[in-house]
Amino acid sequence: MSYKIGVKYFNCFLLKKVIPAPASPDPVPLPPQWPGLPWFRANNSLGYPAYPFASSLSPNTPGSFKNLNNNMFFIEESRIKGGFNNANITNGVRAYVVNESLDATDKKHSLIYSGLLNTRTSFIETNVFSIADPLVRDLDPLNGSIQKLFAEDSNLMVLQENKISKVLVNKNAIYSGEQGSLETGGEVNVLGQDVPYLGEYGISRNPESFAFYGYRKYFADKDRAAILRLSRDGITEISGYGMKDYFRDNLALISDNYQRQVYTGVINTGLMTGVRTEARILSGGAGTLSGGISGVDIGALMELVEADGTVVATNSRVTSFETDFAIGQDFNFFPAIDFGAGGVYNKINFVTFKRGQILGGWDAHQSSYTVSLQNIPRSIATPVTPLNSSGGNFDTLGFDEGVNGWTSFYSYKPNAFGSLKNNFFTFIDSEIYQHYDETTPNNRTKFYGASKPAEAFVEFIFNPSPTVVKNFNTIGYEGSNGWEVDTYLSDIEGFDDINGTGIYSEFQDSTKSIKSYVEGAYDSSNPPLTGATALDPTATQPIFRVGFDRKENHYVANLINNSFVRPGEIIGGVKMSGVKGYIMTVKLSIDDSTDSGGTKQLFSVSSNYVLSSMP
Repeated sequence: MSYKIGVKYFNCFLLKKVIPAPASPDPVPLPPQWPGLPWFRANNSLGYPAYPFASSLSPNTPGSFKNLNNNMFFIEESRIKGGFNNANITNGVRAYVVNESLDATDKKHSLIYSGLLNTRTSFIETNVFSIADPLVRDLDPLNGSIQKLFAEDSNLMVLQENKISKVLVNKNAIYSGEQGSLETGGEVNVLGQDVPYLGEYGISRNPESFAFYGYRKYFADKDRAAILRLSRDGITEISGYGMKDYFRDNLALISDNYQRQVYTGVINTGLMTGVRTEARILSGGAGTLSGGISGVDIGALMELVEADGTVVATNSRVTSFETDFAIGQDFNFFPAIDFGAGGVYNKINFVTFKRGQILGGWDAHQSSYTVSLQNIPRSIATPVTPLNSSGGNFDTLGFDEGVNGWTSFYSYKPNAFGSLKNNFFTFIDSEIYQHYDETTPNNRTKFYGASKPAEAFVEFIFNPSPTVVKNFNTIGYEGSNGWEVDTYLSDIEGFDDINGTGIYSEFQDSTKSIKSYVEGAYDSSNPPLTGATALDPTATQPIFRVGFDRKENHYVANLINNSFVRPGEIIGGVKMSGVKGYIMTVKLSIDDSTDSGGTKQLFSVSSNYVLSSMP
């Protein structure tokens, strides 16, 4: 009698002879192994048919593939029973197969949308991309890949490497010689016509620079050395507002290439023995800060370093760590590493790959676009000081719409930043900082691990009558007590070879540092050379000031020259008062003694100068 066997999609058969149940000391007898998959036992209960392919048992273990005495076979056959001229089994029906090519197509310049989503009726087709529907919108491939999408009202803003355009959603635009562009409804695609903005600008390969507020969008075009603003009047190159040369030079330093960064930590060779999946760093090695290790991400590759310095590559990666990845903190990794019997490896390298980035965000408190140029991102940079944590150069600066210019450089290097409900937040490592906080007293200037308020400073330039050489004699400011002058430098005067040695040197006039009103106070029992700080307010001896003094609520100080005598100078160094030059760069910082963490205001800074006697 003939019969048909329906086989779907594949022709794979399992042929097995009848195997009687083996003898077992178990009081519960094993079930007979009738034709079909063998049965296995688990916890004195009947098991389920085991899939022999998935068996990881050894060849001598009962129930393993090789222990079935060659009574089980796997065959793949196109004809039933493998007989000559027997019925042939086909592949059956294959759904949605229209192209036999398995080659992937990377369409970086195209948009695609899925089926409908209706939460009210529980209709979901977000995983359906039917090739029967016109669901792809191709943009010009000459404009590069799509880097950023931004939904704005009823349009979709598309930022490519070399072009900015908007794609109309559920509408198209027609053009009339009399009325210009008109939006029309009717039978249109979900993604309608793409309308480019005027100007050959894009976002390069830095979508992280994008930020928006209201109807304004900001982003960087590194390839064209420009910081851009897209508003109702089109694209404006805001980097040209007094900062064109700066951005031309510094945007060129942001590389698209991934850089290999290595952090080295010392491990306890006595404890790190055998096969392990966890470890602890005892101290920092090369490329680390003495207080801990910064910048190691989950997923960082691990390398072992032998006592002689030989590096052994592994495929293990960091999977988790405690609150901060630092000295004394445990971390886990996978796969496991065999550390041997101890003393074999004494260091671990953590390897990660990152590239430069241009971070952008909107500061709602200052109403400014803030951008951070990082040729090496903070997440892989070796900390140098708590504020900048710079293993490479960086600059963070802000553009103020109120003055239509770049108003300030900032000393912090964040991982990311942005605003929420009129508050400005920055993210660094595993921490979040709120800027401009007025609710917590005595908490100012203490962020990003700053150990003292003096790490906060203001730097500016005196530039009156820029074509005239001047002698600057004094400095004064209006504001809070507690400011001190760290540096007071002139412009560079010459680049000369001294005595024909072939060594060229640049000369600058400079002054000694100026102490604050409190730290510069001294009396006869507390001379300034001993590092005088705050004095006893009940002291009866006369108090003198070696730094800033207060006159009618205005803080003033003399400038004491600290330059060395240059060739051709008759009077120089400490024998002359003040400094001379065209312009002066001044750095004011907060001292360590005056109302630590309190408010420090600075309304204005001035300097008295006279014209040089030189013609």
